[in-house]
Amino acid sequence: MDKGCSKPKPDDRSDNVEKIQKNINMTIHNMEAAEEMIEKTSNERTKQELIEKNERRRDALEGFRKEIKDEAEWQKRNE
Repeated sequence: MDKGCSKPKPDDRSDNVEKIQKNINMTIHNMEAAEEMIEKTSNERTKQELIEKNERRRDALEGFRKEIKDEAEWQKRNE
């Protein structure tokens, strides 16, 4: 280890719930924008790509919701 390195910063999880919520909001916004594009485009390939992206976004939302629950529980235990 380099002698010039400082100690690692302590684990600051105080704003994790807010960060995760921001990610949830952005993901939902992107899904809605993709839905609008799906309605407007006649390009079947583009439609299919957007549908697949939204499926991945739904999976991500499920993960974010689990994370937010875990963070809220962690914060409750460590107050």
